[in-house]
Amino acid sequence: MKQTNAHTTVEPLDGKRIVITGGTTGIGRAIAILMGSYGARIFTFGRHQEQLDEALAAIREAGGQADGIVADSSKSEDVRRAFQQADAKLGGLDILINSAALGAEGIGDMDDADWRYVIETNLVGYLATTKEALGRMQPQKRGHVVLVGSMSADVREEGSSVYVATKSAIQGFAESLRKEVNGDGIKVSLVEPGATGSDMQSTTAEEEREKQEKGEMLRAEDVAVCVHYILTQPLRCDVVSVKLRPHLQLI
Repeated sequence: MKQTNAHTTVEPLDGKRIVITGGTTGIGRAIAILMGSYGARIFTFGRHQEQLDEALAAIREAGGQADGIVADSSKSEDVRRAFQQADAKLGGLDILINSAALGAEGIGDMDDADWRYVIETNLVGYLATTKEALGRMQPQKRGHVVLVGSMSADVREEGSSVYVATKSAIQGFAESLRKEVNGDGIKVSLVEPGATGSDMQSTTAEEEREKQEKGEMLRAEDVAVCVHYILTQPLRCDVVSVKLRPHLQLI
């Protein structure tokens, strides 16, 4: 959109090359579909073939271009393989959206292997994929990294200390990373949604719909709209962080 007296120039998404982690379910899937509908070229990955196939079909049905593979962001070899495939399909990278994450309970309620796997996915996976993206963005002196965090970083609710630990770490990572790569022309944005209907929730689909109608829960698509806003701001503008909450969620 061109600048007028009524509106500033915005960044178009058409043709942008985007890697989305966890784009096969929940918030990541909603973001992939919406960005694809605006003409972005999407590459995504998740852990299950059936979910990947469904997500790619949904992106294409919305008018987007989409490719992806089955890969686990907690595994370094999978991350490298995913970005190699993204290079082949996209021919470069403009935007990384990190959304792959698992829910988790309190440390005393989880087996060792389980909480370690959550940390490898929710935190180490974010760092590993960001490093791969920066290696592609820094030479071109332009790019955008969007990290999907959680309100848990601030609320720090009882009974979810492992999840809180990962999302608090992502909050700190985002703030420090922006200072590290700002001079390279790379933007870093953090989105911290409140309660959002997704596969992480223990509620049924019907219960989620009721909560969403009451303003007690977000839809994944609401978060996608927020990410669209972030990515289409003028080059001179950085949306550093957004806290997105259902209307009736007061914490």
